[in-house]
Formats: sequence, C-alpha cells, structure tokens
Amino acid sequence: MDAMMTDRGGAKGARRLLCFYGDDFTGSTDVLEALYRGGFRTVLFLEPPTPELLEEGRFRDVECFGVAGVGRSLTPEEMERELPPVFRTLRSANAAVVHYKVCSTFDSSPRVGSIGKAAELGRGTFGGGRFVPVVAGVPYLGRYTVFGNHFAAADGAVHRLDRHPTMSRHPVTPMAEADLRRHLALQTELRIGLVDVLDQSGSAESVRARLEALLARDKPELVLFDVLDDERLRKVGRLIWEEASRVGDGDSLFAIGSSGIEYALAEAMAESAGHSGRAAAGGDAGAVGAGDAAPTDRLLVVSGSCSPATERQIARALEAGYVGLRVPAGELAHPGLRDAAVRRLRAEAAAALDAGRSVLLYSALGPGDEAIAAARAELAALGLRAEDSSRVLGSALGALARELVAAAGLTRLLIAGGDTSGYVARELGVYALECKAALTPGAPLCAAYSADPVFDGLELVLKGGQIGGPDFFEEVRLGKSVGSSGVQV
Repeated sequence: MDAMMTDRGGAKGARRLLCFYGDDFTGSTDVLEALYRGGFRTVLFLEPPTPELLEEGRFRDVECFGVAGVGRSLTPEEMERELPPVFRTLRSANAAVVHYKVCSTFDSSPRVGSIGKAAELGRGTFGGGRFVPVVAGVPYLGRYTVFGNHFAAADGAVHRLDRHPTMSRHPVTPMAEADLRRHLALQTELRIGLVDVLDQSGSAESVRARLEALLARDKPELVLFDVLDDERLRKVGRLIWEEASRVGDGDSLFAIGSSGIEYALAEAMAESAGHSGRAAAGGDAGAVGAGDAAPTDRLLVVSGSCSPATERQIARALEAGYVGLRVPAGELAHPGLRDAAVRRLRAEAAAALDAGRSVLLYSALGPGDEAIAAARAELAALGLRAEDSSRVLGSALGALARELVAAAGLTRLLIAGGDTSGYVARELGVYALECKAALTPGAPLCAAYSADPVFDGLELVLKGGQIGGPDFFEEVRLGKSVGSSGVQV
C-alpha cells in the first residue's frame, strides 16, 4: 500500500496525498491546521486552482491542497450546480483521498447545506471506493461520536448535539437529532452503516475484520465511524487509508467529515510520504507551539459574528483597551447612507490605529443585541432578505479593512464570522492561505497569498463564531496563549 501511495504522491505530486473542499470558509482553516500539525505543507485556495498555478514555484512542493467553498449555505439544487465542477478539479489532482469538509457539529438540513446531497454528488464523481467514510468527531476540538450519536463541548461540559446550548438553537440549521445516521437519512437515501466504539476495540486486524463484516452484511454506501479518543481515531485513519489504497490510479477515495478526517489520517499519510508528522490524530496540543507567532503592536479585528463566544471576546478586548466601533449594518445597506457611514468608520478607526491602539469593528454584541433585529428590519424595508446581510455587511467591511490595513501598514488581521471572513479575504485580493502557527484549536494563524504586494504575506486569523476563549483577540495579537482558549460552542 505504501509504495502505491508514494507513487501517487511522489516528488512532483506530494500534494496528491489529500485534497479537500470546505463547505464554509472559516471551517476550511480547520483542515489547514490539522495538516500543519500533521507535518504536511498545505494551501487553501479561494477558487479551484489551475494545474499551472499548482506547478508554480511557490506551490510546487505542496503536499495537500483545498478549496474554500460555500456548500454549507446552498440548497440541494444549488449544490448540483456548484459542486460537480469543483469535484472534477479535485479528481484531476489524482489525490489518494478527497475530503468534503463539513462543520464538526454536522449542522445541516435537507434544504440547506445537505451533507447527504454532497455525498450523492461526490459518490457520483469519485466512484472508486466501496463506501464513503464519514467522520464527525475531533477530540482536539471537543467533538465526539459514540454509538452514532454526536456530542460537542461547550462552557466546560459536553452536550449531546440535540441538547447543545447553541447548535440545538442554530438559526438556520438547528440540530434536533444527535444520531447522525438518522440525521443523514433525512438528507439522502444512501444506505448508512456504523463502526462504533466497540467495533474499534482490539487489534487492527480485528477492527478491520468487523468493518469487512459490516460491508458484506449490510452493503452500506456511507460508513459512519464513532470517534471517542485519539487512539481509536488513529485506527479509523488506518482503515480509511487502506481503503484509499484499493482505489485505482486516476481516481480518489471520497470522504466526508470534519477535520477529524485529517487527524485520523495524519500518521498513516506521514508514513506513506516518508516523513514523521508534528502530531498524529491531534496528539500533544503543544506539538506546534503557540509561541510560533511573533507579537504585533496593533491588531485590527473585524467581527460579523453574533455568537455568545464572540460576545465574550469583544467584551474582554474592550476591557483590554481595544477601541470598539459599532458597525451600523442598516446604514451600510442603505445606498443613501452607506458612503457617510464608511467615511465615519474609516476616520475613527484610522485615528485609533495611528495612535497605536488596536481596533475592533463589530456588528453585534452577541445574539441578544437589539441591533440584529433593527438591521433585519432595515434590510426588509429595502427589499432585502435577512440572509443578504452577510453579503452587504461583508463586502463593506472587506473594503474598509483593505483601506485600513494598507494605510496603517498592519501585518495581522483577525476576522470573526464565516461569511464575513470570505468577503473580507476576497476584498483583500487574497487567493490562497497557508498555516503559519496553531494558536488555538480551530483558528490557526495563516499567511495570505495575494496578487497585491501590499497584502501578500499578510497574517490572517479567520474565526468561526464558536472558536476561542474570552482572551482570544489578545492571543492573536500577542501570538501566544494568555488564558483559557479553545472551542466554545
């Protein structure tokens, strides 16, 4: 098996070990971090890369690459248009594994971000595997799957997903079912099997035999793997890598899941690639130290998130002396008010940065902020939908961040909120990201690739709403941990 994998991912094609599509922008950086911690050079592209771009000098030795997508926000009909072209690009890379990356909380529905629909489309493009592996758990991020039921950490406790304080009340895709097999069954008619924690006990040979028995007996098209700890996750990774070895050259094993896929595969991929990883299956959180990043004197934070975790981070940053500027979302959406609002924000932020202060631009102070309802009412009055707020706000904040970073000579930028991150990055002309340091689980420090030399090399941290402890903004500024951090969903 190792010889075959080496051929697929040799000197020219080491990147062929694994390719991935992230179904949301910030979630894609989870995979960057996982592969960075595993010791693999990985680049995330904002658009599907051309073969010529991949052969450029700066990307020639990339072992894995991904594409940041928007599958999490699409209807099944939109997925049918969006995903197949990207999947064909990834198939052309001849990777051993192609991973459709989803959120580690698996939030999705039959009508929005359907993971089942993605499975159907991926299975139609990558036909080489006997089944599609599905892995949701990531112990490193406080995510666990036991007997098919999914759990996630929040505020020092682990909650079953349908009782999770945030995910059970998600505004778009609330998780009312913790059993991921039942959850997926609402999205696809593909047969779903399970390799549970008991099946994963014992030797590698016995675990493999149980998988083979499941395949022979039930003939599942999707196989969900429980994830309880790193030891079992490594066993799962071995099974997936062995399954990838069965796929003929010119095709790939299609897999679905969180960054648990990469943590599972790290050890097996490192052996096949002929090098030892920094950390396998999560490993020691200190394997890539938080001190890998130098501090910066000023940090610009752009927040379009209204999560409770971000609310705590904003409050702590204001206490630490950040200059907080509320972003008037309604004014930015209004053609007659937008320019004046942007000029006001730009002047106030520039003055603070020039005075040596860190600046925080935020649209809301948590889920209970009355500004959220007010902004939606203003959007409705303009004939816009609530979901249009991300586009309106993100584009305006991106243009503003571009001017402030260039004028103040900033070297580091933190963006909170998945949709906001995508819009801001594109306004900066960023076309790719590469992990530089693992500051806190789920939000690595990345270096940007941009055609504009002003932004080429800019350090970016893209934070999902659930990521980070109260001191996270200062951790990013200092390049090291100053308090408790991690996934806070």
